[in-house]
Amino acid sequence: MAKNLVVVESPAKVKTIKKFLGSNYQVVASMGHVRDLPKSSMGIDVDKDFEPKYITIRGKGDLLASLRKEVKKADKIYLATDPDREGEAISWHLENALKLNPDETDKKVYRISFNEITKNAVKKSLSEPRDIDMDLVDAQQARRVLDRLVGYGISPLLWAKVKRGLSAGRVQSVALRLICDREDEIEAFIPEEYWTIDAVFDIKGEKKPLTAHFYGDENGKTEIKNEQEASDIKKFCEKASYEITEVKRGERIKKAPLPFTTSTLQQEASRALNFTTSKTMRIAQNLYEDGIISYLRTDSTRLSEEAKEMAAAFITENYGSDHLGDKAARAKEGVKVQDAHEAIRPTDVNRTPQQLKDSLGRDQMRLYQLIWKRFVASCMASAVYDTENVRITAKNSGGSKAYIFTASASKIRFPGFMNVYNDEEESQDDKNVISSSLSEKSVLKHSDLEAKQHFTQPPAHFTEATLVRTLEELGIGRPSTYAPTITTLLGRRYITKEGRSIYVTEMGNAVNKIMKEAFPTIVDEKFTANLESLLDGVEAGEVRWKTVIENFYPDLHDAVEKANQEIEKVKISDEESDVVCEECGRHMVIKYGPHGKFLACPGFPDCRNTKAYYESIGVACPKCGKDIVMRMSKKGRRYYGCLGFPDCDFMSWPKPSAVKCPKCGGMMVEKGQNLVCSNENCKHILPKPDED
Repeated sequence: MAKNLVVVESPAKVKTIKKFLGSNYQVVASMGHVRDLPKSSMGIDVDKDFEPKYITIRGKGDLLASLRKEVKKADKIYLATDPDREGEAISWHLENALKLNPDETDKKVYRISFNEITKNAVKKSLSEPRDIDMDLVDAQQARRVLDRLVGYGISPLLWAKVKRGLSAGRVQSVALRLICDREDEIEAFIPEEYWTIDAVFDIKGEKKPLTAHFYGDENGKTEIKNEQEASDIKKFCEKASYEITEVKRGERIKKAPLPFTTSTLQQEASRALNFTTSKTMRIAQNLYEDGIISYLRTDSTRLSEEAKEMAAAFITENYGSDHLGDKAARAKEGVKVQDAHEAIRPTDVNRTPQQLKDSLGRDQMRLYQLIWKRFVASCMASAVYDTENVRITAKNSGGSKAYIFTASASKIRFPGFMNVYNDEEESQDDKNVISSSLSEKSVLKHSDLEAKQHFTQPPAHFTEATLVRTLEELGIGRPSTYAPTITTLLGRRYITKEGRSIYVTEMGNAVNKIMKEAFPTIVDEKFTANLESLLDGVEAGEVRWKTVIENFYPDLHDAVEKANQEIEKVKISDEESDVVCEECGRHMVIKYGPHGKFLACPGFPDCRNTKAYYESIGVACPKCGKDIVMRMSKKGRRYYGCLGFPDCDFMSWPKPSAVKCPKCGGMMVEKGQNLVCSNENCKHILPKPDED
């Protein structure tokens, strides 16, 4: 009979760890959390020092009974949950649920943790058991209680004021505000015209032409704002003489990337593999439980000495000692890093992606290849480029006026880590090739001159990757919270995705408006980041966890009370329309569903007739003359289309205006506080008239 019991979180870990331990060890799984706050109530006694009321999670009773039987058979119990705050809390809950406290049992109970599921790591942890770290547990309790107070405090308000089933959250609501603020920036953005001029030169003795870009004049960089300015400069340059006035040669160093943290893995998997954050975490969890990669929830870029030595040996053997990096992985600066963990890396660098090709699924293989390459690259030497910068002057015949063009080129001299990994596409815009013979004496022959019109672009819509990066940069949330936060926002239909881009829905805007009005502190990114710092203080043993709650709750309670009294209900109204139900003769009313407004018969449930609802904006379609109406895309994003669809295909994301462009007669659209001509060749701007 096994004398030692090891309790892990998942059955997959049981299977992997059993391979490493002998018959004296029994390995069982807790299947994640076994105790939590109740779903039916707040579960926190605010009158008794915010004491949480934990209960056994529904459906875990039989599992706990089975675990208790295994505990009785064992002399030593090792709690081997994940090596983070949440894992430490699960061990603490297990200790209480299985009655393993010192005053309840004479059995020896230990806490062990490992950053990777390998034989060496597991056996080392068994040789270095410890007590449960209550600072880690308290940090997790503080997070859980804060989230419960916010969620169960504000969500009922949203049900009362907007719609049942909605929710608010400490991190979720800040993320929603960031998305809404970005949408407002995009909506208010006014494109500005600018021009570029490129000159192409044939150089005596060179096979390839040199392309140079207009820079300015002797006083510095000049921006070309309109066609007239571009035309004047082009005319001058067509008659000018050209000479090379400066050639600078040098080198550029491209440093090896840091190994992956949770957030950078999510970002790169989105960019390179088109994975969602939740998919990335799900696959990474499988790779971790199979002992292929190290722990996946981390914001550290640290590598153990053993890992660096393993990588150094592999790099030396396969690429040569000149490809070895001369410095350890650099920790990121700025936001505080919980450095108890390592970066995400393969457990054995010698298990190359090619070797695991047949044993991993396609997506597992792609993600492992990304992690493996990034880890190896992080331990390699920087790449070195040779660079060449050329300055060309265009002068008129008298030499009284001159314009300057610049050209640049680069070439890899030493690829270093780029032999393994390249995290971004090399720019293909620069077609120039480095020429060792190019100098101030080179003879130039002007062969082409091209002026191009451009317009400045609005900020890009958030993607999952850029939202994660922004949350991390602002210090909001932690590695384990990014993917669930985005999943919740999508699930509540506060946001929607089109391709990779994230858009806010009408529901999301309504919720964000209430949160900003009633709970400005909750949705303030600085306040939320400060709370994360306080939780770090709890983990470090510097702050009592209930002190954090005591300081937070009174303001939240007062804000909820005030909002209940002062905030008006958001009318997702049953406004009566002039459309008559053809089935029963009643006037149909406007209802609100997951994709926006629709028409429904007020005789429900006797009459279940529904129709699409189109809200006219009082503007005629420029293509066919019928009304332009507000519509909703399948993913909940608002747009404006012709009532004559599908016979007329007119559509516009910004709201069209009844005001015609005074310059070209085209349709104008609303952009913030302005009207902008929709004609790409016009883009005339007017202030938006005041509404009556």
